[in-house]
Amino acid sequence: MKKWLVIGGVIVGALILISILVSPYNNMVAKEESVESQWAQVENVYQRKYDLIPNLVSVAKNYAEFEQETLTQVTEARSKATSINISAENLTPEQMAQFEQAQSQLNSSLGRLIASFERYPDLKANQNYLKLQDELSGSENRISTERRRFNEVVRDYNTYIRKFPQNIFAGLFGFERKALFENEEAAEGGQVDVDELFNE
Repeated sequence: MKKWLVIGGVIVGALILISILVSPYNNMVAKEESVESQWAQVENVYQRKYDLIPNLVSVAKNYAEFEQETLTQVTEARSKATSINISAENLTPEQMAQFEQAQSQLNSSLGRLIASFERYPDLKANQNYLKLQDELSGSENRISTERRRFNEVVRDYNTYIRKFPQNIFAGLFGFERKALFENEEAAEGGQVDVDELFNE
């Protein structure tokens, strides 16, 4: 009889231990999945912006023939920005800094291009240009929103895995902190103020 009590106690103890381990583990998996899903959304809105840039350059070429250097800079900056692929599983501060630097360079060259359009009133009246203006402005707004959401999800995940006892399980199961978009100015896009530039 004693033997069965001991065995029963061990089984109950093992079940309690498993339940203590399973709940935090499942929560960490769910929160990490949320981070990965939100990162995919961030990539989607950036891709939408990248897809608009060749159209903008194409429309501008018909008018801004003397802005070839600026057009080339935009094209090269877009190419560099699109070449940076970050896995949601490896969101390190270094990777995020590299991503943000490429976005900053793209925004800077795009800002110079848009500012140069002031010299071309016919371009500013072009319907394709006006449509691209609206789409680019919408893209920047979506980028700002999705970056902010991404930071919220990452903060939730990072906070959860650092709390006791999850921090122990996080270490055991390889759940690591994820990097944020570093500052709120960057989270607002480090973006081109499209409306201001187009309407100057």
